[in-house]
Amino acid sequence: MKNWLFLTAAIVFEVIATSSLKSSQGFTKLFPSLLVVFGYGAAFYFLSLTLKAIPVGIAYSLWSGLGIILVSLIAWLLHGQKLDFWAIIGMALIISGVVVMNMFSKSTAH
Repeated sequence: MKNWLFLTAAIVFEVIATSSLKSSQGFTKLFPSLLVVFGYGAAFYFLSLTLKAIPVGIAYSLWSGLGIILVSLIAWLLHGQKLDFWAIIGMALIISGVVVMNMFSKSTAH
């Protein structure tokens, strides 16, 4: 169970870091730049802990897939990024893939 918490932490920190990139304005703004550096450092640290028990392909696909969706939603809320019909369909497919992997794949570490 703690490995899934580590993966969740890795995803959250990666989303914080990636979402802060735009606000850092090319690393010219101090606080957002610090969030980027700290967030990615924490994300990779927690991802490395996750890999002790969860296969790398599964952990990375969850990390990147959920990260894409969360970053897109944050960009929509905070930066006014438009999400058209096809973007929403693509995110729904990502969610479907994550669900299928976790429910049916024998590759996941439950």
